[in-house]
Amino acid sequence: MESIWQKGVNMPVFPKLQEDLKTEVLIIGGGMAGILTAYFLKQRGVECILVEKHRICAGTTGHTTAKITCQHGLIYQKLLRKEGLEPAQKYLQANRLALEQYGKLCRHLDCDYEIRDNYVYSVSDRKKLEQEMKALEKIGFHAELCSHPALPFPTAGAVKFPNQAQFHPLKFVAAIAEDLPVYEHTFVREMRGNTAVTDSGSIQAGQVIITTHFPFLNKHGSYFLKLYQHRSYVLALEHAQNLDGMYVDENRKGLSFRNYGDYLLLGGGGHRTGKQGGNWSELRRFAQQYYPKAQEYCHWAAQDCMSLDEMPYIGQYSSRTAQLFTASGFNKWGMTGAMLSAMLLSDRVQGKKNEYADLFTPSRSILRPRLLVNGFETVTNLLSFTGKRCPHLGCALHWNSAEHSWDCACHGSRFSENGNVLDNPANGE
Repeated sequence: MESIWQKGVNMPVFPKLQEDLKTEVLIIGGGMAGILTAYFLKQRGVECILVEKHRICAGTTGHTTAKITCQHGLIYQKLLRKEGLEPAQKYLQANRLALEQYGKLCRHLDCDYEIRDNYVYSVSDRKKLEQEMKALEKIGFHAELCSHPALPFPTAGAVKFPNQAQFHPLKFVAAIAEDLPVYEHTFVREMRGNTAVTDSGSIQAGQVIITTHFPFLNKHGSYFLKLYQHRSYVLALEHAQNLDGMYVDENRKGLSFRNYGDYLLLGGGGHRTGKQGGNWSELRRFAQQYYPKAQEYCHWAAQDCMSLDEMPYIGQYSSRTAQLFTASGFNKWGMTGAMLSAMLLSDRVQGKKNEYADLFTPSRSILRPRLLVNGFETVTNLLSFTGKRCPHLGCALHWNSAEHSWDCACHGSRFSENGNVLDNPANGE
C-alpha cells in the first residue's frame, strides 16, 4: 500500500542511536510535526535531537492527501456557536499563518507546491453552506459560495477559500530534514523523567516534545479519553478528471478530491478505527460510475487522531508536566496542524509567549458530547468477550478484512496478523 508520495522519492537516511546523549530539547516522533519542530529549533540555534522508531514520515505524513488549507470543513459556524467570536477568529488566523509559512518555505524547494482553491461542498444541505458563509462574514474572512462546483455529481453548492495550497509532502520533508539531528530506528521503550530509554542508548533532555501521532504516555493528560482515531482511504486514478482545485464533503463520510500531476486522488470510505466502513470498495464503485475510463495507479489508507472539539491539542502535555509537551488531534488537517504545532512548540520551549497557545492547550475542558461517545466505545469494548485484546488498555480488537489487521475501536491501535504494532497508542515496534 505505497502511497503516491512514497513512490520514487529519495528520503534522507539517518543512523540508529548507539550511545547515551544529552540535549536541550528531545523530540519523539518523526512525522511532519516533529520534523518541522526540529527544523525551526535548529534555525533558531536551539540544541535538539529527534528520534523516530521507524523511518521519518513513513506513517500518517506519508499517507496524507497533502492539502494545505485553513478551511477545515464547515468548522467556523461551529466554533462561532460553541466558542465565540474571538476563538473562531484566532483559529482562522493561526491556520492562515501556517498556510503562509508553507508558502515561504516552499518558495525555494522542489516539492510540487501549487496554489489551489479549496472547496467544502455539500451534497444536499445548502443551508449549512449559507450558515458557514454568515459565520465567515462575522469572523471577517471573505469566502465565496459556489452553486456549481466542478464535481461529476449534483451538489447543493460549495464554500470556496481562494489561494490555498497543495504539495508533495515527502519531497518537502526530504528537502528540510537532510541536515537535522535525527536518529531513525530508535524506539523509545520508556520515559524516566526527561530521559528517553532505548535499546541502545538513552537521551537526557531539558525539555521533551512528543509528536508520535497519538501521545503514548498514559499517566498524564488523559488522551485516552480526549482522542479517538479514524481511518480513511485513497485511490490515485489515471485518466480521471482534472478539478483544478481541492474538494472535500462537509459530511465526514463523504468524498475528497485533489489532483497531483496526471492523477486524481480520490479519498473517502472512512470510519472510526475498529468499526466497519466503505474503504476502497466504496471508492472503486464511485470511480467505476463517474470515471469509467480511469485506471487505478495505487491505493493507500491513512489514520487520523480526532479531538473532542475539532481543534488540535498543542502545548504542555498536562498541567503537571512543565517540561513535557505534545501535539495531536489534527482532525484530518495534519499539514496545517503540523506547521501550527511547530510554530507554537518552538516558541514554548524557548519561553516565548504565543498569542494562540491558550486556544490549543491540551488542558482545555474535556466536557464535550464526543467524550460520552468515546467513553461508551471504551466501556463496550472493555466488556466485549473476545480472545484478542489491545495491550494499550485492554480493549477488544476487531478484524479489519479490507486491510487484514486487528483494530481497536477504543483508541485506534492497529496490529498485523502476527501481532506487530501498525498504529499507536499501543507502544511497540
